[in-house]
Parts: sequence; C-alpha cells; structure tokens
Amino acid sequence: MTMQARIRKLDDRHTHLDTQITEELKHPAHDQMLISALKKQKMALKEQLNDLRRQE
Repeated sequence: MTMQARIRKLDDRHTHLDTQITEELKHPAHDQMLISALKKQKMALKEQLNDLRRQE
C-alpha cells in the first residue's frame, strides 16, 4: 500500500469516527464510555496521520 493510500484510508477512518461520535452525542442517553473510546481512537488516528504526512 502506498503512503498516499494509507493516508487516505486513515483519513476516511478518522472522518467515520467523527461521524460516529456526532451521532452518538445526538442520543439523549448517550454512552459516555463509548464516546471516550471513539475519541481516543480518533486521536490515535490523527497522530498517525500527522506522522505519515511529515514523512512525505
């Protein structure tokens, strides 16, 4: 997989996580533990993306 393809894949996953978080927050009784887990995943992806973009 090329670096550009990996960046696109990670960026798509990051966007998907953002959507999941937004949708979960719309629920009156949202699951705070799930939201926290999703935010941690999103942050980890952002760090990976930043590292890959610096390597380009």
